[in-house]
Amino acid sequence: MTSRHLALLPAIDLRAGRCVRLERGDPQRETRYDDDPVARARSFVADGAEGLHVVDLDGAFGTGENLAALRAICAAAGVPVQTGGGIRDAADVKRRFECGAAAVVIGTLLIESPAAARAIVAEFGRAIVAGIDARGDRVATRGWQTEAPVSRDELVRSVVAWGVERIVYTEIARDGMGTGYDLNGLAHVAGLTPARITASGGAHSLTDVLALRDGTPANVDTAIIGRALYERSIVLPAALAAVRGAGR
Repeated sequence: MTSRHLALLPAIDLRAGRCVRLERGDPQRETRYDDDPVARARSFVADGAEGLHVVDLDGAFGTGENLAALRAICAAAGVPVQTGGGIRDAADVKRRFECGAAAVVIGTLLIESPAAARAIVAEFGRAIVAGIDARGDRVATRGWQTEAPVSRDELVRSVVAWGVERIVYTEIARDGMGTGYDLNGLAHVAGLTPARITASGGAHSLTDVLALRDGTPANVDTAIIGRALYERSIVLPAALAAVRGAGR
């Protein structure tokens, strides 16, 4: 694979209004980092982030919501905010846009209400991103607590047929574990579709980011980074400088 530009999205996962990270999506394996997600968002932007990925974990688990925090982040960040977690119907999508989000990620809805999901894609177009979270080829929903009755590949093909132009793909086994992105899984998913792919789950070092850039197809064009930024095993300005230098 030839080297190329790769966009980097810092992740802000919200639980009870705080920034946290989970291991493999397990709510019992939480690390809390910040009580002020707005300050964290501003810090990422000051370090050069051109966008943010904000997940409402309470929404995903069905234990509440973090819309006030999302609204504050969107107002303060000054960069596009992509958000997901707990999107169950069109009203939820509209609320996220009303909070200031530039893009909304829908996941569980793709499985549980495909007709509604398809209608949402038709209404909002490229502002809707499909979140496909899998353990191998098995998709998980509702905060990764439920295995879906559809395979990863079937779901990829379906959402693209509906008009989805971007997929956030997460290998759950790697999320929050710092074992690197699932390059094989990402290459497989990217090979199924011309849609653009955002990689999520597993980054620990700049080596992982560069391996993603250089070891996956060109339509894998964005990487979400979470725990590694909080624990500074990846330093955002250095990572941005490295990936922006690709192909120049």
